[in-house]
Amino acid sequence: MTDGVSFKKILIANRGEIAVSIIRACREKGIGTVAVYSEADRDALHVHRADEAHSIGGSPARESYLNIERILAVARQTNAEAIHPGYGFLSENPAFAEACHDQGLVFIGPTVAALRAVGNKVLARHAAQASGVPVVPGSIASLNGHTEAVAIAKTVGYPVLLKAAAGGGGKGMRIAYNEDEVRQAIDMAAREASAAFGDPSLYIEKLVDPARHVEVQLLADNFGNIVHLGERDCSIQRRFQKVIEESPSPAVDNDLRDRLTKAAIKVAQSVGYRNAGTVEFLVDGKNFYFIEVNARLQVEHPVTELVTGIDIVKEQILIAASEPLRLRQDDIVFKGAALQCRIYAENPDHNFMPSPGKIHAMREPIGPGIRIDSGVMAGSTVPMWYDGLLAKLIVWGNTRAEAISRMKRALDEYQIVGIHTTIPFKRYVIDTELFHSGQFDTNFIDRIFEDWKDYRRKT
Repeated sequence: MTDGVSFKKILIANRGEIAVSIIRACREKGIGTVAVYSEADRDALHVHRADEAHSIGGSPARESYLNIERILAVARQTNAEAIHPGYGFLSENPAFAEACHDQGLVFIGPTVAALRAVGNKVLARHAAQASGVPVVPGSIASLNGHTEAVAIAKTVGYPVLLKAAAGGGGKGMRIAYNEDEVRQAIDMAAREASAAFGDPSLYIEKLVDPARHVEVQLLADNFGNIVHLGERDCSIQRRFQKVIEESPSPAVDNDLRDRLTKAAIKVAQSVGYRNAGTVEFLVDGKNFYFIEVNARLQVEHPVTELVTGIDIVKEQILIAASEPLRLRQDDIVFKGAALQCRIYAENPDHNFMPSPGKIHAMREPIGPGIRIDSGVMAGSTVPMWYDGLLAKLIVWGNTRAEAISRMKRALDEYQIVGIHTTIPFKRYVIDTELFHSGQFDTNFIDRIFEDWKDYRRKT
């Protein structure tokens, strides 16, 4: 086994493009892979890519990808030594990590203690405050009903943001501008959080608006070594879900970058963080506020991989195998600029309505500086049960301008036939002057959406 990795077989407790990416990283290290799948995913790409694949239940996530008992049963059956949770589903669930350890399995992620400290977003806020890192005003504990939610909202001031305490990715989040909206939003957000993460717990934050969303990627081993891999700008969002990401951020200068990365490391060290993780901030001019720690691999990690040349998934596996970090901060060189567009099975001409169905044909762009992390192929059926992310299109350029030009060309070449996708909308966004200038915030999509609709009517 190369690099001292002792794992012979890893189970990937996820689906879609991230499962395919983890399988690829394992294969390059000579590690066997076990895929799990739901009824809806029985013919999915990750099932075909793994060395072996096993059913774990029905199509709803609660019956499959959130079913700890069934996932662990497959791990025992296949003699897997470790489990990689990917992102979403059980990736930040301390009960799952603890169950893995109890079964003698290595959980490729943070320790159970760290997951409890930062996987719950309320506790993560406490850790940041204790480290002297500024946080957005909000609740100090998970909400206990409508009355408490209304009282806290009045204290911090409207508008407020209700957020899932146990997960991320834009799930379980609602804005409320008054008391009535708080009462409505808490029920909707709790249902969504429960469906996505198996936990309906919520908390409240003051809505900081306008602002940019900037995050810092970290790697930490079991021996006290920790490095940052720079920042990513994730400000272009829709319904709190990131849709385009880039590194470096066009809004972050060297001074702000230094303060952000130091704050991120401080938060991680305060909870004894291990493995890969991301600390997210809202940036308002030269000020920043801690949002949360994503105690897992991020969807947008490829942009960091392209500007650093570091394979984050492979580093996760090495750290989980108790290997010390081979990287030191001075060893990490940042080169060029990278952009990522998330390609969803949604119809942007009809308010991004989900577009499940069969992909009849597909052509992916190719060429220098282009990477595609995909969970589908021609003939794939996109199910209605899960997040509609089909693939991630990532490009690299020597400069941001070159990366933008390459992304335009790649989007022009990208074809998926049989379902609607967000490719046309991403192409429009990339071509806007506002995006080119780098002067955007988290309201960017709302600001240009009417222009997009006018553009589509004319074409």
